[in-house]
Amino acid sequence: MSIDDIAKIGASIATIIKDNVSPDTWMWLQQFNKLPNDYSALNTAFMIIPRKTGKSVINIGNLQSDSSTVINPFKNWTVDRLCRVWLLLQWDSTDKDKYHQTIENLFLSAEMNEAVALYSALSFLAYPEIWVKRCAEGIRSNIGSVLEAIMYDNPYPSVYLDQAAWNQLILKAFFTEKKVPLIIGLDQRANKELALILSDYARERWAAGRRVNPVLWRLVAKFIDEKIFEAIKIGLAGGDMAEKEAIALAIPESDFEPAKQWLSKIPELKSVVTDKALNWDKVSIN
Repeated sequence: MSIDDIAKIGASIATIIKDNVSPDTWMWLQQFNKLPNDYSALNTAFMIIPRKTGKSVINIGNLQSDSSTVINPFKNWTVDRLCRVWLLLQWDSTDKDKYHQTIENLFLSAEMNEAVALYSALSFLAYPEIWVKRCAEGIRSNIGSVLEAIMYDNPYPSVYLDQAAWNQLILKAFFTEKKVPLIIGLDQRANKELALILSDYARERWAAGRRVNPVLWRLVAKFIDEKIFEAIKIGLAGGDMAEKEAIALAIPESDFEPAKQWLSKIPELKSVVTDKALNWDKVSIN
């Protein structure tokens, strides 16, 4: 993100903050506007922000009609989370190495809520390419709120992660039962390797007598081949109608004719395709 883009995002965030904190709190925050490269001040402010702002969910109702304010990424955020991200945007990014080391130090010492704010900020930080390793590290976290900060409505992973890290994020989302449809770039980053990984994951779930999130088949659909079709047969033979309907929705999106012919022999599922009453927006168990 360029310095100009960071300034625009910072201005939008400031508008939202002013609408959600007291005048005294806003005045307190203003002392950190354009931090004079004082790491101690940044670190202290980053820690104590919740004491000043509280942790209530932000209200953006009065800003919905303001087209100059970017609000969509921040829906359902708490005010302390938003203020921490705003604070990060005030740090001078001119010196790339110092900028990276300063924010990396915050990651290394962060408690849970601080880590949520830091991973939420990835899309808004300067030099986005230098945060790829940090994002991949975050995917290995076992803290649900940290994973959700990376996964939910965060464009950074889909834009900057390589295929291996992206596939790891998607598998982790299914494994930890996250709301997969909230991940940005699902359809654009679908790939054959991921489809094979997910079909193997489905086999393991069924072998253990467990359900498979039907959304999984959205990411497999375009890559159905002979191997994946064998997994699909297991799913179609199972008793979970939501899973079978999702598979029926996926098959027509592939070019694998044997799967289409197989589906045509199952009247109760064929109607899922012909009636067009089901789509991926409706397929979710979350």
